Amino acid sequence: MSEDQKKQLEQQLWNIANTLRGKMNADEFRDYILGFIFYKYLAEKMEIYANTILQQDKIQFRDIQENTEDGQQYIEAIKEASLQTLGYFLKPSELFSEVAKRGNSDTNTFILEDLQKILTNIQLSTMGTQSEEDFEDLFSDMDLNSNNLGKTAEARNAIIAKVLMHLDQIDFKLGDTELDVLGDAYEYLIGQFASGAGKKAGEFYTPQEVSKILAKIVTTGKTRLKSVYDPTCGSGSLLLRVAKEVDDVNNFYGQEMNRTTYNLARMNMILHGVHFLKFDIKQEDTIEHPQHLDLRFEAIVANPPFSAQWSANPLFTSDDRFSQYGKLAPSSKADFTFVQHMIYQLAENGIMAIVLPHGVLFRGGAELHIRKYLIEQKNYLDAVIGLPANIFYGTGIPTCILVFKKCRETPDDILFIDASKGFEKVKSQNMLRDEHIDKIVQTYRDRTVIEKYSYKATLQEIANNDYNLNIPRYVDTFEEQEEIDIQAVMSGIKELEAKRADLDVQIEVYFKELGLVI
Repeated sequence: MSEDQKKQLEQQLWNIANTLRGKMNADEFRDYILGFIFYKYLAEKMEIYANTILQQDKIQFRDIQENTEDGQQYIEAIKEASLQTLGYFLKPSELFSEVAKRGNSDTNTFILEDLQKILTNIQLSTMGTQSEEDFEDLFSDMDLNSNNLGKTAEARNAIIAKVLMHLDQIDFKLGDTELDVLGDAYEYLIGQFASGAGKKAGEFYTPQEVSKILAKIVTTGKTRLKSVYDPTCGSGSLLLRVAKEVDDVNNFYGQEMNRTTYNLARMNMILHGVHFLKFDIKQEDTIEHPQHLDLRFEAIVANPPFSAQWSANPLFTSDDRFSQYGKLAPSSKADFTFVQHMIYQLAENGIMAIVLPHGVLFRGGAELHIRKYLIEQKNYLDAVIGLPANIFYGTGIPTCILVFKKCRETPDDILFIDASKGFEKVKSQNMLRDEHIDKIVQTYRDRTVIEKYSYKATLQEIANNDYNLNIPRYVDTFEEQEEIDIQAVMSGIKELEAKRADLDVQIEVYFKELGLVI
């Protein structure tokens, strides 16, 4: 698929999404359109798989007569195989295209009840199987009886039938295993919704440019990963971005507190072709109720909520994640709490990269104590990367990436990169282009010292700065101003004043000729 075709598809989907918009906010119509796209994906995947099984019988899945004895035998056999391979099952009459056809027939068939039942049946088909948890309540945010879709059942039926019809006309090319057309389009839509969601966008989306940097850093020197983990995984996009940087990832792990976003993350995984046995996404508060504490991960990435509040309960001083530090991060700023949690789960050969506000680099108190311990006692901090301001949705603050390793190849220094000026302004947002991303990543990987861009600070230098990691202390970006010739400036001012005096005289003459008094 060419770049133009890809953009055309993205625009088509965005136009369809906007038919649902009405009086809904971005969160609401996001849940509907992404849910319908996901249903279309499941149905088409089901049909392709079933047709493969039925090839030897020379029949098509959608042609099976469900109410006949032969039809029931076919369906039961396909269902058993599908649950093992795909993790779910849909009957021929439940396929997306069949429902879309019924909803847009000349008889104006009422499909809302059928559609709600089908979405429920997808989940019910997984009951008692290994995929049950991955499909549980997956469509719970799609209330087809919501007044936001229309004041009457007929109005709601009409708008949904219209959306299904438009979606049904789009070919996602699921039969071509080399393409991920739908996955890319889904990512595009998530990004579009994030851009319109203001501060709430941070709950579910990390801009792709930042995701690329994090993913490239944690995959440095690796072509395969046993595991990747995101403790605040949002829509799962960051986990999926890591997978694009290597040949294979054995397992994906994530945790997300928001239920709607948790649903989105599971849909995103399945839709990108990640087998249900290869991902484990949990819904819980990562700090208060961690779900994967017994595991250690080869790659960890995160974009946690900036300076979020947490309980800082004294009981956490005996928690293995925090006990060795001697102090807890302040309750008003959980930034280092996430750092500590991630370090605890980092494998000895692993790399972790986390996006944080600049305050973590220089704030005092407990945060200084934790910084000092991580550098002086553990020597885990590998690099500090300063990013431009205004690259995240909903906040214009400058951010940084902290990179940690338990076994560092260069234990005598810490790399500082000031990439704050490398961006392109696009409307109200600052964007990182490929050349900016590549420069950051290559500088990190080669640990190159570049004037006014990067610097390797010794541990002694950092100790001398009392473990203040503020980037300008290490990367000198000062640009000398061109010297100003004061005498020339003064001469210029005198010339202008003389010209003004001449003009005043001329104006006075004109006024007298006109009989006007100044």
